[in-house]
Order: sequence, then C-alpha cells, then structure tokens
Amino acid sequence: MLLLDQALKRLVRKGTLTVTESSGKTRVYGTATEGWPDLGLRLMDAKVPGAIARDPSLGFAEAYMDGRARIEGGDIMDFVGFIRRNNPWERGGDLDNPGPLKKVLERIAFLIDQRNQRVASKRNVAHHYDIGNDLYELFLDPLRQYSCAYWPEGVTTLEAAQEAKIAHIAAKLDLRPGQRVLDIGCGWGGLAMTIHRMTGASVHGVTLSEEQISYAKAWAAREGVADKVTFSLTDYRDVEGRFDRIVSVGMFEHVGVPNYRTFFRTCHDLLADDGVMLLHTIGRAGPPTGTDGFTRKYIFPGGYIPSMSEMLQGIELNKLMVSDVEVLRRHYALTLREWYRRCIANEGRIVELYDARFYRMWLFYLAGAATAFEHGDLVNFQFQIVRDRDALPLTRDYIGTTEAQLMKGYAQGNVVPLGKAGRAG
Repeated sequence: MLLLDQALKRLVRKGTLTVTESSGKTRVYGTATEGWPDLGLRLMDAKVPGAIARDPSLGFAEAYMDGRARIEGGDIMDFVGFIRRNNPWERGGDLDNPGPLKKVLERIAFLIDQRNQRVASKRNVAHHYDIGNDLYELFLDPLRQYSCAYWPEGVTTLEAAQEAKIAHIAAKLDLRPGQRVLDIGCGWGGLAMTIHRMTGASVHGVTLSEEQISYAKAWAAREGVADKVTFSLTDYRDVEGRFDRIVSVGMFEHVGVPNYRTFFRTCHDLLADDGVMLLHTIGRAGPPTGTDGFTRKYIFPGGYIPSMSEMLQGIELNKLMVSDVEVLRRHYALTLREWYRRCIANEGRIVELYDARFYRMWLFYLAGAATAFEHGDLVNFQFQIVRDRDALPLTRDYIGTTEAQLMKGYAQGNVVPLGKAGRAG
C-alpha cells in the first residue's frame, strides 16, 4: 500500500478520494474543494494496491474489470475524470510517472508492437472490430461512425455531429462530379455511403475487418448503389489504380510508425497528380510516447497515437504537401461521452452479449479515452494533403461555403454537385 499511498498523495489534490482497504482501514486524499467531487475507492483484496502501483493504467483497469476495485460516490467516468482533471497535461500532469526500468520495458513493447506486419495488421484489426456488429449497434449512430464526430455551434446530437463531420471532410476534399474516391479504413461503410449521397462521387472503401466489409457491401446493395460505392477486404498497400481523392478516417492509428513512410508513399502513388487527400486521426499535442498497457493489451494491440512531428516526417519524405491542418480538441471527448452514455443505457444487452467483465472493460476504455481528450494530450488531426500546390484554392474560405451547401442538401435528400473550389454547379 505504501507505493499506492505515495502515488495518490501526488495525484489527488482538489476534491477528496477515500480509499478503503480490504482490511477496512481508510485513507483520505486531497482537500474538499467547491466544484470538485468526493469519491471513494474500495479495494477488495490485499493484492490490488501493489498491482495498481506497479502499472497504474493496466493494474487499475484489470482490478476494476475484475470487480476487485470499486468506485463509490460516482462511476468510472467520474473517477478517471477526477484523477485526470487533477493532473492536466497542460500543467505537466503525468499519471503513470514510470521509472527508468519501466520506460525501457515500454520502449521494447512499443518497438515490437509497431512492426505491424501484414498478418499482424489483420489480426490486430480483428481483435477490436470483429467482435460482432451487435455491440456497435448499441452505441454508434445510424451512419456507423466509429470515430470523432464534429460539433459545430448548434449541433447537440451525436447523429447530427457525425453528419457534420462527413460534410466537413467532404468539403475539404473539394469534390467534383465524376471523381473517384478511395476510403482507406472504410469501417462499416457509412463515410463512403454518405460522401456518395452528399456529392454523387464514386467511392471505393478498403478495410481488413471481415465483419465490417460484409456489413458495408450489404448496405451498398440494399441502397442500390453497389455500382457506385464498392468495398473490398484489402490492405492499403495492395490497392491498385489512381484516385482523384483519398480519405482516411480513424485508420492511421493502426499503421505503425515504421510504416508511415510506406503509407504516405502508397497514398502518393495512388493519388492523381491534382488529387487531394484528407487524413483524420487521433493525435498527440505533445511529443511521441508509447501506448499505455491497458490499451495495448485489451483494446488496440499494435495501435499507436502519433504526434504531429511523426506524421509530418512521413509526409515530407514523399513529395506530398500539407495544404491545411485542423486540430479538433474536445470534439472526441463529446463523442466518447455520448457513446459511454449509450453503453450505460444498454448494460443488460452488453452483459448478455459478452459478460460483466467485458462491460466494465468497455466502460473503462471509453472513460479513459474521453478524459484523455479533456485533460490529457490527445486531440484529433485533420491533414489536407496534395501533390500539386495548385490543386486547391488559395484560401480556405471555400470549405465553410461548401460545408453549408452539403449539409443543406443532405438534410433535403439532395446531391449537391460541386465544381472547382466547392462552388455549386
């Protein structure tokens, strides 16, 4: 308990946390502060403190998943948010505070994970996305957008925010009639289907998830657009042809740092000379760092959140030009909290599909991610990339204009044919 005691004294300052040990002994950390919660943490056996102290992220996660650590006076979102809010990234907050040996071990694990060869890539994708479509039906919007939504002023629902995200991306792509779009990491097909519906563009989506590709193909067939919106179970490195536009949302986190140069070289070669690419990914506001043990083991094996500097190196080496960068700060936190709320509402069904331990794991994942966007160094990057510096207008004014046209047309059920610089007609 000594190591955990020292850690909690460092981590908890505002608000109070009452820890109840398995022996019944209690310890109180922090100071009661207006606007801050008073929470409790009950440790169900004597081994829990050591497990948490040795590896705070993984140790606490597993103790919570197993029911050996229980939150009192709130839920897991309240607890993780409380700890992170006390230790915001902007003020140097560091939850794990790893020692030299742990840093070395984490670096070794990082290097192993990041190889992300072809067989490993498909296996890693299957670990998260092929666990069954039923789970995702319970908390995603009808467009099946398992990525950060976009919350402009006035948007208050997840459904509207995901539609706004796609319009925002389509506007940045500056689509024109008759163009072909490649969607790398197409998920269940919602982005491809909606881009086609909004703009009339033809879209080909690729993914390594068998569950997703089956769902996407059936969706396109059901809507009668299978000739315009196509999907294949294909590694991005094996895609052939040339495309006027490339879009990739929520896939880059699975590429692996050693493969960044290959990824952008492939995109360069697939992109038409006057083409435009939009890459949307979770990113770090700070310098490169490894993936935490919980995420690596249970959620995204082989996954990695890039820093902007790492991404730029891969782009610059391949004669690609960054034409626009947008950093979405709290947008994913809003999205994740809505997913969390929907999972809470569907507790019984999730436990029925899996079990109570999986349910607690999933909540921990969503809570940790949401609060990392609120108080940690996580953000979302949108990189607009071109091969030709004259492929887009000189200013970005067209983005907002086009976005408004697309949203209006989509709401009315109309395709908005866009011309050069996003002008209708």
